[in-house]
Amino acid sequence: MKDRKFTPRGPRGGPKPFNRPGKSAGRLARRDRDSGPDGPVILYGWHTVSMALANPERQIRKLTLTENAARRLADENIETRVTPEIVRPQEIDRLLSPDAVHQGLLAEADPLPSPDIEDLDQEGMVLVLDQITDPHNVGAILRSAAAFAVKAIVTTARHSPEATGVLAKAASGALELVPIVTVQNLARALTELNERGFQTVGLDSEGTDDLSHVTLREPLALVLGAEGKGLRQLTRETCSIVARLDMPGAIKSLNVSNAAVLSLYVGASRLGLMKR
Repeated sequence: MKDRKFTPRGPRGGPKPFNRPGKSAGRLARRDRDSGPDGPVILYGWHTVSMALANPERQIRKLTLTENAARRLADENIETRVTPEIVRPQEIDRLLSPDAVHQGLLAEADPLPSPDIEDLDQEGMVLVLDQITDPHNVGAILRSAAAFAVKAIVTTARHSPEATGVLAKAASGALELVPIVTVQNLARALTELNERGFQTVGLDSEGTDDLSHVTLREPLALVLGAEGKGLRQLTRETCSIVARLDMPGAIKSLNVSNAAVLSLYVGASRLGLMKR
């Protein structure tokens, strides 16, 4: 049985550990990203599962552990919240792809609610992803977003990876920390961000100015495109600014997850967020 056996769609968690800003969790505007017949979110690995267990908003359906993993959870006072099934490591191996590093933990959980753009606080930074489809890259971006206290990630319902399995493992627990706003039309979402006072800055090698020279302000939305394609034309046209990341070395382009962390560092530094 491969990972794709366990790849139902499902989102993430709050802007800071186990806390969602402002709105009540019961608002009708809040919705599960892709709840429905596809089934539960699949989480594996120490950070991914332990962070989900520590998040009261994450509903755990089933928990499978090895004896060593169960002992480690107990030693670190992390409640399992459901009665776990204790198995040998090979039993978890059979449920995942051969290269899945599960560390003796596998959980099935419900997806977390997804906020709307109107729910976002008008401060700090958000990231907007324009059809970035590789789950390893999106997971790495989520991890960097959590490190820089990004308020949310905005992505499309189509042409984006499912927030489960490989992506969740690469995010290393960040699904519980950074909300994912799922939209049907990215250009409309960027227009709404513009109308709500966000400075929308697209990152593209053809940008008019280097990001470090652009005057930035809060709330800031940094927009990243897929590797190879970059930003789509309508996305570029909807951003208030299109900037580039100048590199001093012989290689002038970066992997999108590396570009994300660099742009977040520039943004956080210029906005004074590193001192907060």
